[in-house]
Amino acid sequence: MAKKKTTLACSVCGSRNYSKSVNEGQRTERLEVKKFCKYCKKHTLHRETK
Repeated sequence: MAKKKTTLACSVCGSRNYSKSVNEGQRTERLEVKKFCKYCKKHTLHRETK
């Protein structure tokens, strides 16, 4: 399996703060992780973007 590099965007302000490598397997939903946003200055939900 090849790994694909994806970007995580803040769900509040929309800034793309983090990148993560994930497997390109049988995934149907996007990755959602709670991380710190330096623009909002708080922990928010970050979603995978294309």
